[in-house]
Amino acid sequence: MTNEPMPTRWSFQDFKLYYDAKFGRKKVVENGETADIAVSNGISSGIASNGILHGKRASDMTVYEQFQSQSLGQNSTDANGFSPDNMNEKPQKSLLPPFESAEMRTLAESLSRDIIRGSPDVKWESIKGLENAKRLLKEAVVMPIKYPKYFTGLLSPWKGILLFGPPGTGKTMLAKAVATECKTTFFNISASSVVSKWRGDSEKLVKVLFELARHHAPSTIFLDEIDAIISQRGEARSEHEASRRLKTELLVQMDGLTRTDELVFVLAATNLPWELDAAMLRRLEKRILVPLPEPEARRSMFEELLPLQPDEEPIPYDFLVDRTEGYSGSDIRLLCKETAMQPLRRLMSQLEQREDVVPEEELPKVGPIRPEDIEIALKNTRPSAHLHTPRYEKFNADYGSQILQ
Repeated sequence: MTNEPMPTRWSFQDFKLYYDAKFGRKKVVENGETADIAVSNGISSGIASNGILHGKRASDMTVYEQFQSQSLGQNSTDANGFSPDNMNEKPQKSLLPPFESAEMRTLAESLSRDIIRGSPDVKWESIKGLENAKRLLKEAVVMPIKYPKYFTGLLSPWKGILLFGPPGTGKTMLAKAVATECKTTFFNISASSVVSKWRGDSEKLVKVLFELARHHAPSTIFLDEIDAIISQRGEARSEHEASRRLKTELLVQMDGLTRTDELVFVLAATNLPWELDAAMLRRLEKRILVPLPEPEARRSMFEELLPLQPDEEPIPYDFLVDRTEGYSGSDIRLLCKETAMQPLRRLMSQLEQREDVVPEEELPKVGPIRPEDIEIALKNTRPSAHLHTPRYEKFNADYGSQILQ
């Protein structure tokens, strides 16, 4: 028998031509340049925007085409809630770096949906209190980006920052404020972004994530609820092999950040810092406590959420501050919402007694907030995170980063 291929089989060149034409790979034009071809139902057409042919692959343009189509079709915000004008504030890089395989490129395209290339638009001023946490974050992330000259050698930037504290205290808002202040590419990553049901894909997703972050540097990888991804290893015999491989790959990639000059920051947040693996705590060099709001911060929240109205009875802010010891920022927002609902409930009971539907232009005005409304709201809204406060303080004393005057 000879090793000649059978006539019915395709040669490599035949398959390459078919694959390129079918899936929109680059096609050589007569003048030696390349152009993208997209094939749909056997009909090829050039990928153009405003009549200009792009020089990138079709897969490179998947995310950008969404932004362009939304900005051309309707002058509104994009799917992440940011204006297309923000997308053009800095020069756009190619969406994906070069990968060694099509499989890695496919994983990178799935992760690219978690990239926020605009500004989350959360200012430091919009976060009440937390002055110590803000100062530590500015020192660890903001200043190295603004003044890189000073942060070299031994003073190289911290690459891993952990925000820990009770739920509802503003950890996610702090991460968004960092991305807004630094104008970095923001990767909003959760467990669903890096966990796959296919064997081996979870580790590859972690590797691709860090390659994407280095490509879009300066960038911030925000790992929300990191305790769900990398809890302590080896404690439970039921720990799955795939989970252990994912944790190991994340530790390896974070250790590699310290050996590169790229400005890639890993910003993690958790409500259960004592469940994190010791190796992860070592890589998260800055550990910042985000505590429950202090009296001054609580008063600022009440003044913003329940502002004084002219010709109405003043709201007892001092009474609210005294009665909300141990409340988180989320609890205070729920308390203000419950307080504002009381006048609306009185109005709704009056409207329900009427048989006909009142036209919108004839609807009466909602009444003012009474002192008894505040008492009812305090009874119906209880603090949700005050029981573990001593535990957070002990963890902060053992592992936390603090500014000593």
